[in-house]
Amino acid sequence: MNDAVTVNVFEKLVELQQEFSYFKENYLLVNKRYADSLVTLTGLTVSAKGAALRAAAAAQLALVATSKALEAVKNASDHNLADAVRAAADAAWAAAEAATESAAAAAESASVCAAAVAQHAEEISLQASAQAAQAALSAAAAASDAVAMSRKAGAIALSHGPAAKK
Repeated sequence: MNDAVTVNVFEKLVELQQEFSYFKENYLLVNKRYADSLVTLTGLTVSAKGAALRAAAAAQLALVATSKALEAVKNASDHNLADAVRAAADAAWAAAEAATESAAAAAESASVCAAAVAQHAEEISLQASAQAAQAALSAAAAASDAVAMSRKAGAIALSHGPAAKK
């Protein structure tokens, strides 16, 4: 009976050893996939931050373009150049639209960064998310200013158009 118990104990030990090996292999596989996911997620977060910063820069440039178009509208309206006024107002509108699209792109990038942070609160993800959010705020402010200038340019164009002369 002693030999049967010993054999049974050894069989159980072998079975436990096999299960342990199985769990170890699975752990190593899951750990590798997790590490690979973190590398990918970090790359996506950094890319999204870069996109947000570029979108914010584009919104700032659109704001400058809108400002210049508004200036052109004012200058042209002083000389009753109706076509130039309309063209400059259209340019201001297009620049404001570009700024709005840039703000939307920056917000979307900030959203991707926030999702990355939610997935894994890694320091680089936190920093990238904060920077992308700041870029989105900057782009939104530039878009808002560009839209306001575009409205001013449109009002000036309307006040100096052919209908205003009647």
